[in-house]
Amino acid sequence: MPKFIKMIEYVSRYGIGGFLRLSIDYLHTRLRFPGARLIRRPVYIRGRDHISLGSNFTCGVGLRLDAFPEQFNKKKICLEIGNDVEVNDYVHIAAVQSIRIGNHVLIASKVFITDHNHGCYKGEVQSNPEQPPALRLLDTAPVVIEDNVWIGESVCILPGVTIGRGAVIGALSLINKDIPPHSIAVGSPAVVIYGYRRESAKWEPT
Repeated sequence: MPKFIKMIEYVSRYGIGGFLRLSIDYLHTRLRFPGARLIRRPVYIRGRDHISLGSNFTCGVGLRLDAFPEQFNKKKICLEIGNDVEVNDYVHIAAVQSIRIGNHVLIASKVFITDHNHGCYKGEVQSNPEQPPALRLLDTAPVVIEDNVWIGESVCILPGVTIGRGAVIGALSLINKDIPPHSIAVGSPAVVIYGYRRESAKWEPT
C-alpha cells in the first residue's frame, strides 16, 4: 500500500505523461548507472571511462559530461563526482586534466564548469590569433569544488579555481579565482560578499 500511495503522489505531481517519463528514466538509471539515484534523459556522456560517478547521483535533463584526458594519461580519471550530488537541467562539465566535485554538492541549471581553454592568453608563450581556435593547444588547470557547495543558475566556473567547502555561488556569476570556504560569492567576476561566522551562527557581510 505505501508504494501505491507513493505512485499516486508522483502521478499527482508530474501528471501521467511525466510519471511515465520518470519511470522510464528510473529504469534506464538502474540499467546503465546502478549506483545513481536518477539520471533524466536526454543525457550526453563522452569519455565515460574517464569519469568517476559517486553514489546517489541525480541529474535533470540535458546533462553533458565530457572527459578527454588526451594531452595527459589517456587512462586517467579526469572527472570525479562525489556522493549525493544533485545537478539540474542543461549542465555542461568539460574535463581534460582534473575536475573534482565533492559530496553533497547542489548545482542549478545551465551551469558550465571547465578545466581548460583553447589556447593560452597569458604568460611567456601565448597563442597566435591567426591560428584557428580549435587547433590551439589546450591550456589547463585543475578545478576543485569541495563538499556542501551550492552553485546557482547559469554560473560559469573557469580553469584553476577551488570553491571551498560550504560556499554559495550566486546566479549568473563568473568564477575565475578561488572562493574561500563558508562564503557567498556573486558577480562577474565573482566577489565574496558574505562569510559565515560560527560565533554568531549567521552569514555576515565581509
